[in-house]
Amino acid sequence: MDIVALKRAVAINGISGLCITKLDVLDGMEKLKVCIAYEYNGKRTEYAPLDAQGWEDCTPVYLEFPGWSENTHGITNWDELPPAARAYLRSLEELAGCPISIVSTGPDRDHTMVLQDPFA
Repeated sequence: MDIVALKRAVAINGISGLCITKLDVLDGMEKLKVCIAYEYNGKRTEYAPLDAQGWEDCTPVYLEFPGWSENTHGITNWDELPPAARAYLRSLEELAGCPISIVSTGPDRDHTMVLQDPFA
């Protein structure tokens, strides 16, 4: 997850809610890395480069989160998610400055939890 790019997308597009899809593909991962900044020309920045050369010269700065071993496939109730998965999602909300409206835990429509109606 690239929070720098996500924050820019939220700001530019006026996004009021995020949809995190296929959370279940993260099951079994020991650690989850989230890019929170870049090192560019020896300095840390929270802004994404605007050209291809800038991207080439950037090194991501990661924040690591613990993963979870539990199976999340098909879960449709927030409280049934593993505590580490809930903590990860709440951290994404905080870092992005935007609430998560929808989480899917599989490829089917019925593997979806609506945390807040994005159309209300």
